[in-house]
Amino acid sequence: MMSGRRWWRAALAAGLVALVASGCGAGGGGDDAGTTSKVQEGAAAPVPAQGEAAPGAGKDVGEAAPNAGAPVKYRLEDRAIIYTGSITVRVEDVSAAAAQATSIATGSGGFVGGDKRSSSDAYAEATIVLRVPAPRFGAVVDQLAKLGDQQQRDISTEDVTEEALDLDARISSQRARVDSGRRLLAQAKTLNELVMLEGELAKREADLASLEAKKRRMDDLTALSTITVTLLAPQAVAPAEEEETEIGFLTGLKGGWTALLGALVVLLTVIGALLPWMIALGLPVAGGLWLARRLRRARVRPVPPAPPTAPPAAPAP
Repeated sequence: MMSGRRWWRAALAAGLVALVASGCGAGGGGDDAGTTSKVQEGAAAPVPAQGEAAPGAGKDVGEAAPNAGAPVKYRLEDRAIIYTGSITVRVEDVSAAAAQATSIATGSGGFVGGDKRSSSDAYAEATIVLRVPAPRFGAVVDQLAKLGDQQQRDISTEDVTEEALDLDARISSQRARVDSGRRLLAQAKTLNELVMLEGELAKREADLASLEAKKRRMDDLTALSTITVTLLAPQAVAPAEEEETEIGFLTGLKGGWTALLGALVVLLTVIGALLPWMIALGLPVAGGLWLARRLRRARVRPVPPAPPTAPPAAPAP
């Protein structure tokens, strides 16, 4: 049999081994939690546009900063960007150039979003709105510029990556709320609970539908870029460009003088519009007043004053 001292030593050694094993297990659990957190952060990658491959397929979408809480950086091809452009081109034949512009858009996988034309030979003009895939945006603009003599080009971009990620997170959270509301509705026991939960569930579903509509709109704008093409005939007037804002004393004096002249023109216009009415209505009214005053004077004649009476004779002495 084992002596009492050896038995206590064996029990102490077993306790130490169990303590060390539990500490290692706790450390491993922390690593699993960190791994899960990283997976959740990686799930916030931007949603790919329609017809494009997923950003995370075969490549690293983003890399986390070394410090905790640092923002995730995405490469350019993984960002959600809205491209918008307008171009003005002077052409010989507006109808033929409009047909070519439409063919360029459809050939690149896009479509015509709007078409407005005015035909008057040398003064013809056409404004066409084209929706083309974002990767083909620059190439389509260059092809449109070659239709004739380019007069103006305006390109703008808007990075909506953060908004897209925020919408994805809000949609995921709202879907969870809707699911929980449906579970609670299935467990309702009284009529009051049923009515209250139905109202709450309807509100949550409406909020979810609104978020999903915003996300679809954003996906449409990022997947298909908008290009407004203005085609001008040789003698058509080009749209005026926006003038730069000027400031200073002379600019203010010029603006004030212009405003004063404009006010005088408006005042004279109003007087000119009212003058015929004043003549047509004022002359009869003035004549009626004059006639009424003459009749009143004729009726009311002044009474002639009485002749003076002789003073009484003085009494005889």
